[in-house]
Amino acid sequence: MPRSKIAGIGMYVPKNVVTNQDLTQYMDTNDEWIQERTGIKERHYAHRTEETTTTMAVEAAKIAIERAGTTAQDIDFIVFATLSPDYYFPGCGVLLQRALKMKEIGALDVRNQCSGFLYALSVADQFIKTGMYKNILVVGSEKHSFGLDLTTRGRNISVIFGDGSGAVVLQPTEEDDRGILSTHLHSDGGSAEILAMYNPGTHANHWGTQDYADFDDAPIANMFMSHAMIDHAQNFPYMDGQLVFKKAIIKFPEVIMEALQANGYQASDIKMLIPHQANLRISQFVQHTLKLSDNQVYNNIQQYGNTTAASVPIALCEAWEKGMIKNGDLVCLAAFGSGFTWASALIKW
Repeated sequence: MPRSKIAGIGMYVPKNVVTNQDLTQYMDTNDEWIQERTGIKERHYAHRTEETTTTMAVEAAKIAIERAGTTAQDIDFIVFATLSPDYYFPGCGVLLQRALKMKEIGALDVRNQCSGFLYALSVADQFIKTGMYKNILVVGSEKHSFGLDLTTRGRNISVIFGDGSGAVVLQPTEEDDRGILSTHLHSDGGSAEILAMYNPGTHANHWGTQDYADFDDAPIANMFMSHAMIDHAQNFPYMDGQLVFKKAIIKFPEVIMEALQANGYQASDIKMLIPHQANLRISQFVQHTLKLSDNQVYNNIQQYGNTTAASVPIALCEAWEKGMIKNGDLVCLAAFGSGFTWASALIKW
């Protein structure tokens, strides 16, 4: 059975850089407060009308496809991870297929938030291994900036997130010691609501506004979005940051060690760990737990913020472009996010 290898990788971030100081125009915050809690100095915001989750994915995909030595016409499957799609439906996968003028190939959309890219990579890996597809485009892309509460009320969440896209092309390899060694996926929905965007949704407001006054004479279908939700700012993401942090620092090391042990390695063998860029403090805690050096962990949340499904491929691409990842290196990817979901992938580059 062949392994799948990352044959090409690309990334794209919008030109518009938003610093911590810039955010003080909209909310009561400051650079020191943000850096102390998250490590973030700046993030990139997409153009409000001219850039979308899909258009950013197109730019990252073009680079990945070119570096893989192939063309858009050769891609035979798409796996697209995002929590911020262009439309509620259809998904971004078909929009990307259209934009790149690809053949009428399959396009799968993955909704696993911060773990989305690793879930997408795992799915694509299985298709390559079985021989069903030969050139799979895997994308993580996010446009958070249009859906953030940029007020003092929403600052605990809105200062964290940024926009961007990363993409890889997976191809089969017959080389014994190269490619994706294994992937590991997990979930626990017991605390799903402590990191969630409740509205719009089909839960009929069990989560979100409890003010049903405007629904008294309306059919239930009209409860998808209401003035009450907007008036109470319940159309924005919700997060209990402390609980997320406590869970993440447990599951991150666990899933990394799971991947290493499954392949007969230990933490010291890692050449580069690419963690999902959720919070610099989480990454530093994981690094300390696994006794890794600064040279073994790549962080770029300082410049991009948390780009959820896009963060792992963006960081992986940057590390590779800087020459920090070379052929034969043992690379571990790991993520933890809403759901909760968490995942890892171990790769021999």
